[in-house]
Amino acid sequence: MAQRSRSGSRQDRRAAAEALAVAALGFIASEPERLGRFLAMTGIGPDSLRAAAREPQFLLGVLDHLAADEPLLLAFAAENSIPANAVIKARDTIAGRRWERDTP
Repeated sequence: MAQRSRSGSRQDRRAAAEALAVAALGFIASEPERLGRFLAMTGIGPDSLRAAAREPQFLLGVLDHLAADEPLLLAFAAENSIPANAVIKARDTIAGRRWERDTP
């Protein structure tokens, strides 16, 4: 039973991480300048965003984009009332990396 519980919580963490990445994409897309920069950097077309958002590798790219731009990261974190490192944790979760503990 404990094995199943751990698996369930891993699935829950992954689902939460993917939801955060989708929220990050929405945040990026909420301003034309942000979206234009993101599209230019990724090479993806605006008509492909919805389909791409279903792919874990694309979601990793969204979080990488956010993490690489500190003012953007901090604005997203503030707007969503989350710590900025939640984006990195979400990225690591989607990538399959374990986050052992918070560091001071």
